[in-house]
Amino acid sequence: MKHRQEKIKEAITHAAGEYFTREAPLGYKGRALVTVTRTMISPDSKKALVFLSIFPDNDEEQVLISLKRQRSAFRAYIAEQTAVRPIPTIDFTIDAGEKNRQRIDELTRR
Repeated sequence: MKHRQEKIKEAITHAAGEYFTREAPLGYKGRALVTVTRTMISPDSKKALVFLSIFPDNDEEQVLISLKRQRSAFRAYIAEQTAVRPIPTIDFTIDAGEKNRQRIDELTRR
C-alpha cells in the first residue's frame, strides 16, 4: 500500500508542476512563480494536499485563491495525464517548511 501511495504522490506532484507551468491561468493581475514542493496523500488515498512555494511572497494569497478555484480543472488534468484512479480530492497550501528553509539560508549568508 505504501508503494502505491508513493506512486500517486509522485504522479500528482509531477502533474501539478506541469499544470502550473503550462495550463493554469492564475486569474489575477501580476506574475508569480509557483513551485510544487511536495504532495501528501491521506491513508485511504482519497485526499491529496499539494504544497506550494510562491514567489514573490506578497502574491501568495491571490495565487492560492486562484488555484483553489481551479481544483476541478486540475483534477481533470490529472485524469487526462496520469493513470491515477480514483482521482483524489485536491487541495493546495503554502509550504511553510520551505519558507522557513529559505529564511535560514538567507540568514546564514549574512
